[in-house]
Amino acid sequence: IFEDKFKKSWLYDELFRARNVKPSFSWGLILGIIFTGIDQLLFKGKLPFTLKHKHADHETLKPASEMPKIDYPKPDNVITFDKTSSVYLTGTNHADNQPVHLKLKDPELPINYTLEKFDEPAQRYCPAGVYEVQNDNGKNKFVINSQNCIHCKTCDIKEPSQNITWVTPEGGGGPKYGNM
Repeated sequence: IFEDKFKKSWLYDELFRARNVKPSFSWGLILGIIFTGIDQLLFKGKLPFTLKHKHADHETLKPASEMPKIDYPKPDNVITFDKTSSVYLTGTNHADNQPVHLKLKDPELPINYTLEKFDEPAQRYCPAGVYEVQNDNGKNKFVINSQNCIHCKTCDIKEPSQNITWVTPEGGGGPKYGNM
């Protein structure tokens, strides 16, 4: 029933028409722009085929040693804000006694593999600051602040080792955005 209703909605129509935009840029910027222009302007996003991504998102992350280090500026609290303040604005709430909904298949992997190879990307790709690496008496420790989770599932999609499993939280709550 849900799928049928969704396919009749404006959202499905909009997502369907935009389905080829991102994959077309795998051909490069110029060809991506040309293809997207033809697809969107001439065919209104209704070409009779769908381009596919060549790789899953988690397979495309490059090792940290191959990439330049990015120094992110501190939030100015005018245009940019810290993650904690932004999480508050989502209105997401987790009960204190709620079962953990973010699980690691291998608890050692974030420190022994992804920290070493990728500089533990979860602490950057998560928009809510759920994941962090803390130094505990000279030893790195991977910490999951699941109460900050806004249920975007980025970790389930982007984690290069596919070590994080996101399950539906108890109560099925999510962002409410009433404070924005």
